[in-house]
Amino acid sequence: RKALSRIIVLLLAVKVVCTGAQEEEEKTECVPGFQEKEYQVEYSGGFLKDVPLLQVVFDDCTGNEGVEFEVSNPDFLIDENLNLVPRRDVIDSGDVMFVHGVNVHVDDMAQVTIMGAPSRSPQTLREILGLSDMMPYRSKRSLLVPPMFVPENQRAPFPRLIGKVISSDMKEDHIFRLMGRGADQDPKGVFSINRLTGEVAVSRALDREAIAYYHLQVSTTDLSGRLVEGPVDLDVSVIDQNDNRPVFKEPRYSGEVLEGSPTGTTVMTMTAYDADDPNTDNAVLRYIIVRQLPDKPSPNMFYIDPERGDIVTVIAPHQLDRETLPTTQYELEIVAKDMAGSEVGLTGTATATITITDRNDHAPEFTHSLFQASVNEGSTGVVVNLTVDDRDDPATGAWRAIYSIINGDPNQNFEIQTNLDNNEGMLSVVKPLDYESSMFHTLLIKVENEDPLVPDIVYGPSSTATVYITVMDVNEGPVFFPDPLVVIRRENIPVGSFVAMLNATDPDYLQTQSIRFTVLRDPADWLIVNPFKGNVTTRAILDRESPHVHNNQYTALFMATDNGSPPASGTGTLIITLEDENDNAPYVFPSVARVCEDAKDMNVVVIGGRDKDIHPNTDPFKIELGKQPGLEKTWKISRINDTHSQIMLLHSLKKANYNLPLVLTDSGIPPISNNTELKVQVCTCRKNRMDCSRAGSIQTNLLLLLGLVLISILLFITAFRFTDLCMKSQDFILYI
Repeated sequence: RKALSRIIVLLLAVKVVCTGAQEEEEKTECVPGFQEKEYQVEYSGGFLKDVPLLQVVFDDCTGNEGVEFEVSNPDFLIDENLNLVPRRDVIDSGDVMFVHGVNVHVDDMAQVTIMGAPSRSPQTLREILGLSDMMPYRSKRSLLVPPMFVPENQRAPFPRLIGKVISSDMKEDHIFRLMGRGADQDPKGVFSINRLTGEVAVSRALDREAIAYYHLQVSTTDLSGRLVEGPVDLDVSVIDQNDNRPVFKEPRYSGEVLEGSPTGTTVMTMTAYDADDPNTDNAVLRYIIVRQLPDKPSPNMFYIDPERGDIVTVIAPHQLDRETLPTTQYELEIVAKDMAGSEVGLTGTATATITITDRNDHAPEFTHSLFQASVNEGSTGVVVNLTVDDRDDPATGAWRAIYSIINGDPNQNFEIQTNLDNNEGMLSVVKPLDYESSMFHTLLIKVENEDPLVPDIVYGPSSTATVYITVMDVNEGPVFFPDPLVVIRRENIPVGSFVAMLNATDPDYLQTQSIRFTVLRDPADWLIVNPFKGNVTTRAILDRESPHVHNNQYTALFMATDNGSPPASGTGTLIITLEDENDNAPYVFPSVARVCEDAKDMNVVVIGGRDKDIHPNTDPFKIELGKQPGLEKTWKISRINDTHSQIMLLHSLKKANYNLPLVLTDSGIPPISNNTELKVQVCTCRKNRMDCSRAGSIQTNLLLLLGLVLISILLFITAFRFTDLCMKSQDFILYI
């Protein structure tokens, strides 16, 4: 730091010397000072103590007597042979340093650039002096403001001088002024400048991790405040100290490695962070494993790359066996140390937990080579549980078993599933077995894992087992054949007619058993069955139009019971398809029609015929007026199609209810006719409203009309005679 301060103080003199040299260049052959101003050294990881790096060229033009050299980096010096030599082993040299040579005749500086080294400061000598690319040319600036450096965490006393600003045109009535963040802006008062001398001081300890760089400005003014020079930038860099420990993001890290992995397999990466300057050793970290728990079978099962933090396996693959290791989890204590791992470095600690995961290197094996079970014929469900051993990690695909039947089940009567709780194979009967067909079944079962085995492991003989199934005889119920039994019969056949013959056989053919038939379900109570022979006859008329018949089919259920111990029964279905008879007369719809008394449209209604029978005993229908005289003078029927006709009025009628007699005839053989009536209401209609109330009933029957006329004539004659008698009587006036 002293050397750097001296360099800064002498910068102006260097500039003057360089400028003078430029002016005198044409007058003299020898230019005092460094004959070469810029030098380069290749950085190859550091510099060894006392090993020369380069030789500077310096001549004061008088023999170089009494010349003293000072290097800005105190780790280097210029020896008596003008060689630049490290005082000690140097790793972090920075990317630039300055060499100052001075005696009574000359005061000059040169720059040494370290090629490929981490940068300590962005400034070069040219930037410090404010010169152009070619040296030594005169600068037009008279205010020299070198960059300044302040180590963080300095101790009292304060303030401390950190550098000096020089003005070549400074007058007695001029003063220096410091501006910017850290001076007159927050954080205020960190830096100050002597108004007369230009000395810059820091007032308190700094923290590089809070603010690493201050950008200030310096200017000179007269006493009245008028700007004389500047403003010129003043950059203050806070020099890092190793005051931050490496910190891991998490206190614990987890990783996994597959058992049997090759040596050198990367398990995980540990990364720590250091808040110090990343361009210094203060933030260069090195990692180390300080403890492994447990330490079996080797205390060094894992290795961590000191620079990258990669944890890799060291143990041989055959030793990294999950089934033989004392534990499946290993805990490593990892230390990260800064200063590139040197003894004075600060440390941070974290824990890494490494789990040895399973691979399928053990085939499942049956605990027994032979399993036996018995099952009743006709039943289903689990009959035996198959047990296996597997040394792999439970609840993984390397342990979970998959069972398959590889022989002995041609009809697929059996199924095997895995019990997820205990890995057992549950062998079930899914299709009932028949004792009479086969009393024994021999199955060959194979077990495998969900995950494939590793290449060097195969399924052996223990991965297969034999299962003997014994079928137990059970008294089975009779079986109907065919089921359902479908027959066709015509409706209305006489009571006692033959319908069908039931056929049921007993599967227990090794036993001699008799069968008895009964009616189990007969919705309309139409049928009787012979209990011994099984022939079904009618006990009532079969009616296709019955609500118990659906889609022309009537369904009945019968039961056959054997005399076994205990008795067993079976059921069978009889379906009777009924053929239609023309036994239902057609009827008209709708049965009521309305019409306005003053309607201009004489069409009353479209009526249709319906029949409970089916084709060909239904339409086409014939719809005619009833066989009564005079109807054709008021009404007319016009055929529309096979099922509908139009009713029309031939003249208007008064408001009343009329019953129109109709005759409907179907197309059956023989046909059936139905005499019916259509009620026609003639109503009063006003403004789209139809009033059909208080309409007197008028019979359209001609005989009824004639009767009413005769009664009216008789009443008229009687009234006339009664009037004539009263006129001759003295009570005539009273009668009136």
